[in-house]
Amino acid sequence: MIIQLKPSISANEKEKIRETVYSLGYKTTEVTTQNSCYVVCIGKNEFDIRLIGNLSGVADVHRVSDTYKLVSRKWKTTATQIDLGDNVFIGENKFSIMAGPCSIESEEQIEKITDHLIENNIKIMRGGVFKPRSSPYAFRGMGLDGLKMFYRICRKKGIKIISEVMQVSQIDEMLEYVDVLQVGARNSQNFNLLDELGKIDKPVMIKRGISGTIDELMQSAEYIFSSGNEKLILCERGIRTYENAYRNTFDINAIPILKEKTHLPVIADPSHGIGIREFVPVIAMAAMIAGADGVIYEVHESPEEAASDGQQTLNFSESSALVSRLIAKN
Repeated sequence: MIIQLKPSISANEKEKIRETVYSLGYKTTEVTTQNSCYVVCIGKNEFDIRLIGNLSGVADVHRVSDTYKLVSRKWKTTATQIDLGDNVFIGENKFSIMAGPCSIESEEQIEKITDHLIENNIKIMRGGVFKPRSSPYAFRGMGLDGLKMFYRICRKKGIKIISEVMQVSQIDEMLEYVDVLQVGARNSQNFNLLDELGKIDKPVMIKRGISGTIDELMQSAEYIFSSGNEKLILCERGIRTYENAYRNTFDINAIPILKEKTHLPVIADPSHGIGIREFVPVIAMAAMIAGADGVIYEVHESPEEAASDGQQTLNFSESSALVSRLIAKN
């Protein structure tokens, strides 16, 4: 059960609500976010929900049977929309395209890619400066200096930034320079990181874990929401299975299922989803048809020379062709 409290609620009214909920055999957790104050109630006893709804200070009350409460569509039937400012939104009825390199490599690279994005009316650029790599000898990103350079060029050109945060200590130093913080697949169950991301007033996109279930992705989002941050985006990026003909098994089924289960925006990552450059566009199109609220894919002027993930990265011509198809279909 979720109880949404009125903004003007008094301490006495809160206490009365808690006492009533306890008397019904439920435990409570109070959650305060950027938008509202909630009481999440856990229990199994049956009762007339009007006992809660009629209490002074209660704005609304909902039964939510899911273990993840706050991110469930069972209480919030209207879809969440993320406002990045400058008329850039992520959410239903506003198909979002985010594109950029796997890794930020140089000032020249950023200039060329931002110019490509502007030509294709893409408002959000992805790019990693802290890179989790399977091999310790692979390129691991340019770090904070690379992010500052990334920020300077993108701000000048009116482009929003999404970049991956890997650990708690990076959050504060990245906040000023990103519009969306990304939690990568390897960190989707880093609960210390998720808790801390719940304390900031900045959108967070959570990628599904490498072998994570849909419920585990939802629970990861619940960690952040329950710590105070409602500005959340989910990303389906494929999961690891026994199949080795491609990088990951892109779970197209997950998109409509997530859209049914949650009010949060759902983004598809076709680049990591299949990991094969020539098939990225068709997976992106399939994700759109399945109901995704947007796509995030990798693009580079010369994918063969990219510092990382060149095998799944589109060149400028391929990227432009994909954008044209997405716009036409949308």
